[in-house]
Amino acid sequence: MNKIFIPEGYRAALDMYETQRAIAFIKNIFQDELSCMLNLKRVSAPLFVRESSGLNDNLNGYERPVSFDVPAVGEDAQVVHSLAKWKRLALKRYGFNVGKGLYTDMNAIRRDEELDNTHSVYVDQWDWEKIITAQDRNTEYLCETVKKIVGAICNTNDKVMAKFPALHTNLEREITFITTQQLEDMFPELDAHQRETAFVREHKTAFIMKIGGKLKSGKPHDGRAPDYDDWELNGDIMFWNDVLGSAFEISSMGIRVDSESLDRQLTLSGCDDRRELPFHKMLLGGELPLTIGGGIGQSRLCMLLMGCAHIGEVQSGIWDAETVNACEKAGITLL
Repeated sequence: MNKIFIPEGYRAALDMYETQRAIAFIKNIFQDELSCMLNLKRVSAPLFVRESSGLNDNLNGYERPVSFDVPAVGEDAQVVHSLAKWKRLALKRYGFNVGKGLYTDMNAIRRDEELDNTHSVYVDQWDWEKIITAQDRNTEYLCETVKKIVGAICNTNDKVMAKFPALHTNLEREITFITTQQLEDMFPELDAHQRETAFVREHKTAFIMKIGGKLKSGKPHDGRAPDYDDWELNGDIMFWNDVLGSAFEISSMGIRVDSESLDRQLTLSGCDDRRELPFHKMLLGGELPLTIGGGIGQSRLCMLLMGCAHIGEVQSGIWDAETVNACEKAGITLL
């Protein structure tokens, strides 16, 4: 089911030409800010991986990857859902050291995505990953990294508003940290998204921690694949979006699983069959570096900083007739 929300009285702040200039400016500025904050180097990344490699992100487990055969290789390939696993292997292959990391432009197709103001079939994000030590696998290190990312976003926003005076998105630099269980205890009558919106409405910028495991209610706050984030050391960065009047996720990230947490999460999620995949064997055998990483939505960031009502204003995509008609009537231009 597709959903579309038109904010009352909404008008885009920039025309189409200025929109394209702003998109380019935001992307250039932010990746420089991010790489400086986290000590990252840009690398090239794949659009697809071998199906047999186990490198594709399984997301919530039900999404179907776009698959195709490669006759010249004699194997099937899958368009990536994300590069969560590939990045960790790349850090080992490319010879990165502790304290250094990589970022890349990740382009994906998520064919089963429900379409709304912030979701499309096409996903573009900065995927990043950094090597850490065993001593860094703690909540304090995670939260310090979150502060750096939020700082990079806010610095970018300041430069965007100086460059494009018609834009005036206000972001809160101070982050409030809260766990998913604390959210459930605080708002037991609300669903996960409603809890996020209720909390971020008051605190403006938040990091929602510990996503993937079951809460006291018996349900997880949200789905997370068992083989990249450690469910005890991950979370989502949320900003308050004035245009949409809701919490706005800009990044999913976390300290990655080590062999112990991977072993536990594979069993909890009923995914023990993955133990035989090449990537998982390496991880369980301690052959891959310990890392922290995540994805930061490129179109999401542009949408937030430019005050857009729909992600189709900052990326080209395919939309259902209801969305196209509603946006046309409201004067919202979809690229």
